[in-house]
Amino acid sequence: MKNKKWKISIGIFFMMMASILAACGSSSSGDGELEDKYTVVTDTSFVPFEFMEDGEYVGFDIDLINAVAEEAGFEIELETTNFDGIIPGLQTGQFDIAIAGISITEERKEKIDYSDPYYESGLAIGVRSDNTDINGIEDLAGKTIATRLGSTSAAYIKENIEGATPNEYDQLDQAYMAVENGSADAILYDAPNVHYYINTTGDGTLKVVGDLYQAEDYGIAITKGNEALVEAINEALATLRENGTYDEIYEKWFGTTPE
Repeated sequence: MKNKKWKISIGIFFMMMASILAACGSSSSGDGELEDKYTVVTDTSFVPFEFMEDGEYVGFDIDLINAVAEEAGFEIELETTNFDGIIPGLQTGQFDIAIAGISITEERKEKIDYSDPYYESGLAIGVRSDNTDINGIEDLAGKTIATRLGSTSAAYIKENIEGATPNEYDQLDQAYMAVENGSADAILYDAPNVHYYINTTGDGTLKVVGDLYQAEDYGIAITKGNEALVEAINEALATLRENGTYDEIYEKWFGTTPE
């Protein structure tokens, strides 16, 4: 009986060791090797970077992430959420990658990883075409300013514009409509989106005033700690810049090549 117990104990010991080694091997492989497929999240209300057209995902970011995935050698599955849900989704592992005009900030770096910058942006002011009172950032003091929920522009309003009230919206079209119908005095948001909206949907109803404020870079966001994925995306971005693919995508959506 004693020998039998001893044999069982030894068997259990080796089974436990095998499980531990397998787990260690799996963890190491996950950190150092790419998966075949990743879940990419975006927010389809940010034209011309990502939006829906005829039931398809389109935009600068969409073309870019598809080109990055092809170059890096993995497949992607696109999902959508509101912008303010992107960072929490990456933190919980619901998503692997995010691309949605996400500004690179030190605060966000504590929660997620970023690729190298892929687009240089900044903030622009949009007002009604008949507005003559707001001509720059200094004129926004004490005003009601529409912007996007969870964005860097919302933080900028709270931290830099005295007495201003930020009206934060889940969807960007709601923010522009607030300016058009007079419930907000202005919109402060990412310059390429403000210019695109005013040149298309908002043509004749809104105008851009002032300068480009708070220059900032966009990066592809990645679940924290996946160094292999960060490296693969950065290498792919570098290759796309070198072989001209990035310039082609840029010109397709902005009508010019990057400076």
